[in-house]
Amino acid sequence: MRSHSVDVVIVGAGAAGLMCAIEAGKRGRSVAVLEHNAQIGRKILISGGGRCNFTNLHTRPENFVSANPHFAKSALARYGPRDFLRLVERHGIPYHEKTLGQLFCDRSARDVTGMLQAECLASGVRIETGSTVEAVQQDGEFVAETNRGIFRATALVIATGGLSLPKIGATPFGYTIARQFGLKIVDCRPALVPLVFSREDQAKYGDLAGVSAEVVAATGGQKFREKMLFTHRGLSGPAILQASTYWRPGQILDIDLLPGMDLIGLLRAGRSAGDRSEARTVIGRWLPKRLADRWFETHAQSKPLTALSDREIESISGGLHRWRVNPAGTEGYGKAEVTAGGVDTGELSSKTMGAKKVPGLYMIGEVVDVTGQLGGFNFQWAWASGYAAGQSV
Repeated sequence: MRSHSVDVVIVGAGAAGLMCAIEAGKRGRSVAVLEHNAQIGRKILISGGGRCNFTNLHTRPENFVSANPHFAKSALARYGPRDFLRLVERHGIPYHEKTLGQLFCDRSARDVTGMLQAECLASGVRIETGSTVEAVQQDGEFVAETNRGIFRATALVIATGGLSLPKIGATPFGYTIARQFGLKIVDCRPALVPLVFSREDQAKYGDLAGVSAEVVAATGGQKFREKMLFTHRGLSGPAILQASTYWRPGQILDIDLLPGMDLIGLLRAGRSAGDRSEARTVIGRWLPKRLADRWFETHAQSKPLTALSDREIESISGGLHRWRVNPAGTEGYGKAEVTAGGVDTGELSSKTMGAKKVPGLYMIGEVVDVTGQLGGFNFQWAWASGYAAGQSV
């Protein structure tokens, strides 16, 4: 079996691994990137509907979830959205800001993977696709045994991602290696993932699939105002995906179906004006009609506005502003955009991403217990953590 000696072996040719390789290569390090898929950046290519939401201009530490909320600050401060944007602009990649600071490619996510590949080539980085790491050992240096030969290096970087989207090659390899070297793992769970109705709610709302509305979804002390989408099995859309990262089994999800509206005032004004329209017809002016009709079928008797008492108006308003859902679970890693939890940040240097008790071992990107909110933040963590490790390996 062939044997190769390099300064740095990086396992995983995703966003974090490629950024680390580029920076290490620029510093004159010999780098081999081992990727078990047949192509690099599989997750990059499917992100943002194929246009890659490659960063968010408003990135702050508060946009990330971790057992240690301070851990990400160092890397994010040293490599921010503007730094990555300069790289994108230097390669002449056209992009646009969509909403809330999210930046997308105008053409295709392939522009980003092409850029990263070109940067690797310019830095002398060797990328080995179709290369599966079968075992890792340490005998003074790190030894990675693969189906393509043995790779020896003084530094080993794990950039294998999490458990989300196994259909594009996600595996627990990164956590296995972390445990092999004695690093603690924060329990993993699917994040940025649709939520599934209980059997009772499924019977009530399952046929509303395709209906969407702008809502405020709140759970775990966080709230998000964005679109919500009914699916055949539960709830999805940006507001729900955001909330899912903070939701835990058994917790209630509070949904304001008409955020910012003074329903009590509006319904009382209609009653005072002699409006004999049915309450659900009036609510249907602001909510999708199917949703308004179903809400009244399951939560309140619909009457003409003129027949509503103050108590009934307050009850309708309270129920619509605080629709309470008790999800049965999530759609799991198969539909999750990211994995929350991962390698305990207490095991790593926030400056270098190196393992404190295993010199030469680095953990970057999604495999670490740092999870971004929806909207380009997870890519920015990948770039920032990859850059931090690339400056150190």
